[in-house]
Amino acid sequence: VPAMSGFLLAILASFGLGASFLPEFNEGALTVSAITLPGTSLEQSDRLGQMVEQIHLAHPEVASVSRRTGRAELDEHANGVEFSELEVRLEMKERSREEFLAALRQDLAMVPGMLFTIGQPISHRIDHMLSGTRAAVAVKIFGPDLQELQQRAEAARLAMASIPGVVDLSVEQQTSVPALRIDFDRQAMGRLGISPREAATTLEAAVQGHKATEMLEGNFAFDVSLRLTNQGQPLANLERIPVLGEPAVSHLPAGALVPHPDSAVVPLGAVAKIVRGPTPNQIKHENGQRRIVVACNVAGRDLVSVVEEIQAAILPIFENVAGYRVEFGGQFESAHSSRQRIFLLGLVVILGIAFLLRMAFGSGRDALFVMSNLPLALIGGVAGVWLADGVLSVGSLIGFITVFGIATRNGIMLVSHIRHLQKHEGVQDLREAVLRGATERLVPILMTAFASGLALVPLAMAGGEPGSEIQTPMAWVILGGLVSSTFLNMFVVPTLYLRFGKPLAQEISA
Repeated sequence: VPAMSGFLLAILASFGLGASFLPEFNEGALTVSAITLPGTSLEQSDRLGQMVEQIHLAHPEVASVSRRTGRAELDEHANGVEFSELEVRLEMKERSREEFLAALRQDLAMVPGMLFTIGQPISHRIDHMLSGTRAAVAVKIFGPDLQELQQRAEAARLAMASIPGVVDLSVEQQTSVPALRIDFDRQAMGRLGISPREAATTLEAAVQGHKATEMLEGNFAFDVSLRLTNQGQPLANLERIPVLGEPAVSHLPAGALVPHPDSAVVPLGAVAKIVRGPTPNQIKHENGQRRIVVACNVAGRDLVSVVEEIQAAILPIFENVAGYRVEFGGQFESAHSSRQRIFLLGLVVILGIAFLLRMAFGSGRDALFVMSNLPLALIGGVAGVWLADGVLSVGSLIGFITVFGIATRNGIMLVSHIRHLQKHEGVQDLREAVLRGATERLVPILMTAFASGLALVPLAMAGGEPGSEIQTPMAWVILGGLVSSTFLNMFVVPTLYLRFGKPLAQEISA
């Protein structure tokens, strides 16, 4: 009865556990993303970056700061000069990590016109790999109209701002910047025999350049490109670009830049309207749809409970709205899928263990006696999660699978010895066989449990140290499961065997 009560209590307590994909890492460094308004000049962005550096250095825990502002256009993760990324090396002092981060976020909030996302070098890259953002939670909003997307993203941001545990909240920067727009007049192009393809190719060559030849310097070859000069009036220069008519182009050799004598050459301004106007600084797509992202990190709470509150707050905004939908990505999505996968694999493993035990003992009853150690291990495993941090992560789930294996081994040692006493040592009385088997197997079971547990004590005590984030919750689960399963195994399994077991001679005759 006490064991059953403990098992039911562990089941109830598991519903109160938090959940996350990975524990929060302690890498001894920070990766801080700082974004200001698109279109900000490099000089202004650099001044703001220097201000952010000084804010970091004002904290005694910050040992050094390095900053990168902007990324080149051909970079794999190209960014404008409004984007800065800071690498911060830490040396923790009297304050805890949570107190330091709270103070840092409070100071950074005083910088005007900038949004910050505080991560860590490895965690930052994991988040970017999972959702394409630099935060743990990514709320992706899809829809056809950019203005409507921005309005709904702002509504989602306001809803998320009131949820406890949400930090580094930001909406993907999207604003209008000045640009030149060229609209082709297809009727005029048709009258003059000019194809849109030829006009676009000529325009691209004038603006981005066209490779004319190569220049050799020693063993190195360099491309020589021709493009329109930036001097004078850009608008007037574009209007005067000569465009060749389609009949003339068909007579030109491939790659020729000199028009044929019979070519119809007209200025671009005659077949296109060139205007200066605002345009979005970026339009991001995913799976062929326009999208905007509202991102945040989580502090002081577990990831899954925060995301569940975010879902409850945001999903009503998109009810009965045609063409717009929302997805929740990042570590939350990975936590959900990983839990499902581990639970499924764990169930398969348990069924496999039961099948092997049935084949080994030749008795389904004895196999169930051994498997009764699994709920006994679950009692201590859940207690271990509460003692660690109260959050169920991938490391904790792996710990449960591990302790189930150890508990099963202890049960095998006990049940197999009881069968051995009846089969090979002539102990016919079931009660005597059970009591003797439990007594003779007490020391071996305790030794194996102590050997496994003592090896895990350093991992359990290393909580908060860099590199131990996944191992520590796993170690607490295994330690708790070992204590409960080893202690209860010596009482529960013999009791079950006496109550429901049969002498081996009766099983063989049956």
